[in-house]
Amino acid sequence: MANSVQSIPLDKLGAHPDNPNEMSRTNFAKLVRNIERTGRYEPLIVRSSPDKAGYFQIINGHHRCHALTKLGYESADCIVWDIDDEQTNILLATLNRLGGSDNLGKKLKLLKRLNKRFESGELAKLLPLKQKQIERLSSMLDSRNSMLDACKTQGENRKLKIFANPLVFFVSDRQQQQIENALSLVEEPKTKMTRAAKRAAALTHIAGYFLNHSKIVSEIQKSDDQKKAIK
Repeated sequence: MANSVQSIPLDKLGAHPDNPNEMSRTNFAKLVRNIERTGRYEPLIVRSSPDKAGYFQIINGHHRCHALTKLGYESADCIVWDIDDEQTNILLATLNRLGGSDNLGKKLKLLKRLNKRFESGELAKLLPLKQKQIERLSSMLDSRNSMLDACKTQGENRKLKIFANPLVFFVSDRQQQQIENALSLVEEPKTKMTRAAKRAAALTHIAGYFLNHSKIVSEIQKSDDQKKAIK
């Protein structure tokens, strides 16, 4: 039956030869551990094989199929889609790659709950994150509280988001040195803050100075233009 969930023997499932999705050995090992630990996995998406009657071709779930085989499963839960070659090619190019991004606030809350039961090293064996990444994310709650305290100290009444927005950019060695020099000149808030929170506060201070300076220069230029027009 099309678009139905079926339990299909693993020896009846074949990988699509043009599947572009690859998984690192580390993440594959984590996938295996999760399935082994919970016995649960997302059903594979397959279609009837265009070459062999009674067989099925995997569209999404190649790694899950390998993991189940490694764990000694004999069959896999699959959703069977009734689609042609053109639709299959589109799905291979999109389904394995499309995805949303994590909501940082919710992700940190999940990690905090998981940390109550699992150590970061144990979590790293199950989640697609390294131990240091888990520890760094877990500590972001403290950074957020430090930033809130710093804003209160500086008399800022603006409403902050629960968690900071990450900024990622690349600079040359010379640019990095100039940025570091500028950050070192900014007076640190009295409130105890993490290094990341201090740098964020300093960068915000520098950005505010630049905006104010640009506004003053613009007003001076406008005034000069008006004087020239009068003459």
